[in-house]
Order: sequence, then structure tokens, then C-alpha cells
Amino acid sequence: MSHRKHSTAALTTEQFLALEYIPRSVLVAKRIMDIVVALVGLVLTAPLWPLVALAIRLDSPGPVIYRQMRVGRILADRTELFEILKFRSMRADAEKGTGAVWAQKHDPRITRVGAFIRKTRLDELPQLINVLRGDMSVVGPRPERPAMYRRLEQAVPFFADRTAGLRPGVTGLTQVVQGYDNSVEDVRRKVGFDAAYAMRLATFGGWLFSDVMIMFRTLTVMVSGRGQ
Repeated sequence: MSHRKHSTAALTTEQFLALEYIPRSVLVAKRIMDIVVALVGLVLTAPLWPLVALAIRLDSPGPVIYRQMRVGRILADRTELFEILKFRSMRADAEKGTGAVWAQKHDPRITRVGAFIRKTRLDELPQLINVLRGDMSVVGPRPERPAMYRRLEQAVPFFADRTAGLRPGVTGLTQVVQGYDNSVEDVRRKVGFDAAYAMRLATFGGWLFSDVMIMFRTLTVMVSGRGQ
């Protein structure tokens, strides 16, 4: 079975026309950069993968790699769904009985190893495979789970526009400025950051500066352990 599924949802006419501000040269260059960065990232971090996997395995029972369905690009004729890959940072039964909920500060579901790999963003490394598959971009709006997506689309204006025509990102402006979501208010702020990033894609220089800056700030977060 393919790792990617598609729903029947589509862009509105207004959303579709709004995508015309992104030049094709930017979309092509962004995809090329994604492939190069993902390949280099996989090679450079390869020694860490068995160490992280062993630490997870020794710390708590359950799979090393966590798989979860996420909402990808919204295109003119469909909305893409894909299976995101992460190193598991929570107990295997973390959402048993609760369903999809946000992680909170000092969340008891997060394991000891999980707390470390979340702070250093090492849990995100398997998403480089998602980038190579074409599910994600290195930089872009953070992908949300379908169950949360439906709720947020009703509660937050323009939430669905965040991934209109754009692959969601392993990192992004929201992640380096605000961090991950803990509430609907966080999501409202995220929509503003994601819109600001999308507008930078209107020019080649604006896109290149933004993506390089965000990747650099992400590395700073990883090294300093300021993730969550």
C-alpha cells in the first residue's frame, strides 16, 4: 500500500488563484534544495540513528519509529494525506482513551529519552525520509493531524490556507519563533507566521533568505536544546 492517501477536498477558487503569486522557479528550486538538504542531513546524522533508537528501546516499550497520519498539501483537486515519521518520544499508549490532544509542558506522557530528543529536535530526523518522498519540505507550515485539522478549521479563520499548494515543513518560521502548539491561541498566532512565510515565496531572493535563515535558527535550537 502506498504511504500517501488523498481525500476529495479541494481548494476554493480564491485559494487556487492565490497560489499564482509563487513563481514556478521558486517551487522548483525549493524542491531541489529539499532533496539536497535531506540527503546531506541523512548522511551527517546517520551515526546518531542507532544511538537514538537504542536509547528509546531501553527507555520504554514500544516501536522506535512513530507513524501518524497528517494533512499535507491542499491542491486544486485534492488534499494530500501522508504518514509522518518520527522517533517516538512518548509512551506507546500516550493517546489511549484521549484521542488526539496537544502535548503540554511537563507532559507525563513524554519519556525520559523523549524529553531529550524533543528538546534537541532529534525526534524529527526521520522526517527527512518524508522530504525525499515528497510528502514534506524542509521548511514550511507544520502539518496537523486530520482530527485536529477539522476542529481548528472551524475555530481559526484561514487555518486551511496554511498548506494551500505548499508541502508542510519539518521546520518553519512558527517552530523557531513560537515553538509547538499548546492551545488554539497558539494556532491563531501560527496562522500569522505561516502567512508571513508564504508571502516570502513571492520572490526567489525572499524565499532563499527565509529558508536559509529558518534552517540556521533550527540548528541553533537543536544545539542549544531549546526545543520542547
